[in-house]
Amino acid sequence: MNFERLWAPWRMEYIRTPEMADECIFCDKPAADKDRENLIVYRGQHAFLMMNLYPYNNGHVLVAPYRHVSEFDGLEPHVQLEMLDLVSRAMTIMRGEMQAGGFNFGANIGTAAGAGIEEHVHLHLVPRWIGDTNFMPVIGAAKVQVQSLRETRDLLAAGFEQSD
Repeated sequence: MNFERLWAPWRMEYIRTPEMADECIFCDKPAADKDRENLIVYRGQHAFLMMNLYPYNNGHVLVAPYRHVSEFDGLEPHVQLEMLDLVSRAMTIMRGEMQAGGFNFGANIGTAAGAGIEEHVHLHLVPRWIGDTNFMPVIGAAKVQVQSLRETRDLLAAGFEQSD
C-alpha cells in the first residue's frame, strides 16, 4: 500500500519553538483580555474560538473550552455542545465570507494522537478550497497565506458579531 505524504515545512517554526511548561495558550490568552492581539475571534459562555498561530491553511481556527481539561469527554455536555456550535457557526461564516469549499475538522487528543498541546483539549477547523494545496510547500518550502492572521481574525469576528 502506498501512502501519500503531507508536507508542511512551514510548521517547522512551531516544532522548534521551546515548550513553555508553565503556560497554556488556551488559559492565558483569554485571560489577557486582548482579543485582537491574541487572535481570539469569538468568546462564548464556556468556550472560545481563536486563530491558529501556525495554520495549515488560511482561516485555520481552534475552539477550546475556558476550563483547563485534557479530554473532550471530561467536559460537561453543554460545553461540548457549545464547542460544536462554534465550529458550525464558523463553517457558515467561512462559507459566506471566505468562500470555503470544504473543511477539515477534528481534534488530536493525547500524545499518541499527535496533540501539540495535550493538556487543554481543543478542536481544529481548517477551511479548504479546490487547488489550495500546490507545489509551493513541497518545492519552495513555503506556504502561501492569502491574508494575514489579524485580517482573517477581523473578518471572522465581524461574521460572528453579525450572527449574534
